[in-house]
Amino acid sequence: MRLIKILLPTLLLAACSQPAPPADEAAAPSTSPPATATTAPEDAPQAGLSPDAVEPSTAATPDTAPPVAGTDPAAAPVAAPVEAQADGDARERITKLLGDADQYEAVFTALQRGVAAGDRAAVAGLMRYPVRVSIAGKSQKVADAAAFERDYDKIVTPALVKLIAEQKFDSLFVNWQGVMLGQGEVWINGKCLDKDCAKAEVKVNNIGE
Repeated sequence: MRLIKILLPTLLLAACSQPAPPADEAAAPSTSPPATATTAPEDAPQAGLSPDAVEPSTAATPDTAPPVAGTDPAAAPVAAPVEAQADGDARERITKLLGDADQYEAVFTALQRGVAAGDRAAVAGLMRYPVRVSIAGKSQKVADAAAFERDYDKIVTPALVKLIAEQKFDSLFVNWQGVMLGQGEVWINGKCLDKDCAKAEVKVNNIGE
């Protein structure tokens, strides 16, 4: 009994001297590495798109460019292709490709006569305005007969007079654009006057060296 009384104070003192445990284990600092957000690389494809799902370009290339809307091919004839045409078949080709050969022959003959006579008014009356002409090697358009007559000597040069005089109707070059004199110095073609093209007006739409 005496021994218990002696040991009891010692045991109580030892118990009071023990350190207190942490109040909340959750409050203890974490020793796990911090979480890092994963970001996609800049060149990664967006969700729902395949890297190969790139819409192809629809831009026209020079070889496939569409024609310009509203352009009349006959209004500005291109250089005639190299194509052998037998002498004497112009009338047949005109009838097949363009229509009434008599109208083309009438304009051709009137052009030859007017140029040979130097009749400016007659030649000007055979043009379809605005008519494309060549003056000093430069292509331009003449708005009306008055302007054509004013620049007649610049348009109908001696060389052009000679070319027109020597051209034979039966040996004219003919294609879908019209009939051509020389190497393209003069083009004659028709323009439809009604919806069904039952009537056409045949005129010179390009002249000059």
